[in-house]
Amino acid sequence: MLSNLTWAALGTAFPFLMTTLGAATVFFLAKETTARGQRALIGFAAGVMTAASIWSLLLPAIEQSAPLPGWLPASVGLLVGTVFLGALDALLPKLRRGSARVRGIAEAPGIRAQRESGETESAPIQEARRRDALLMCAITLHNIPEGMAVGLAFALAAAGGEGFLAAAALALGIGIQNFPEGAAVALPLRQAGRGRGRAFLGGMLSGAVEPVFGILTALCAAGVRALMPWLLSFAAGAMLYVVVEELVPQAHSRAGTVGFVSGFLVMMVLDVALG
Repeated sequence: MLSNLTWAALGTAFPFLMTTLGAATVFFLAKETTARGQRALIGFAAGVMTAASIWSLLLPAIEQSAPLPGWLPASVGLLVGTVFLGALDALLPKLRRGSARVRGIAEAPGIRAQRESGETESAPIQEARRRDALLMCAITLHNIPEGMAVGLAFALAAAGGEGFLAAAALALGIGIQNFPEGAAVALPLRQAGRGRGRAFLGGMLSGAVEPVFGILTALCAAGVRALMPWLLSFAAGAMLYVVVEELVPQAHSRAGTVGFVSGFLVMMVLDVALG
């Protein structure tokens, strides 16, 4: 069992590293970009997420559905993932208002009065933070089944003594795909006004779930395989909700369209070429 866990940890370390490298692109951007550049970056993130939803999540879910009909786990998981993100979207403003009330009770009267006098977050800032939270949640949910798939592949290879080449190819493919995904989280955070360090941390943490869930999957490999189609399609629904509800409206322009198509093409080529 220790060998299985070790291989699962090593296998998922590479995808996490590539997510981190993708998030590090924020350190090479100018501090400010034009509105056109922001729309292009948001469109790029939307294109990456759309392509990943199809080739990384829905198609593998359909292929792994046997003996069930291929459409069943894919459609049910997609709907549940969309509803989950919709519920989270509706809940986020209430959570922020609740935390603000708790903060107001805990603050000294002078600080509270200063906050109530007008030094509160503007509506655009609150909206940007809500969008950022949804984006991070969607990418993180997408990384969970990918980490599980890599952990499962290495655990089965270690148990059977063969299949390491296929498991390594899977980790390599997912890792290379994770580079634009890390950027797809970090760049919009940066454009929303976050510092480079916080934007990088957000992108990196979205991939940190891969080694965690890869190791957990290695511990219970036999029972996880049947759940993979449902988990993959759930993550696809969550990602598509964010694309349609948040990113596409923000990117609506010619520059955003160019960014969307570019991101979609990059992710599609990586998914198809790397299997």
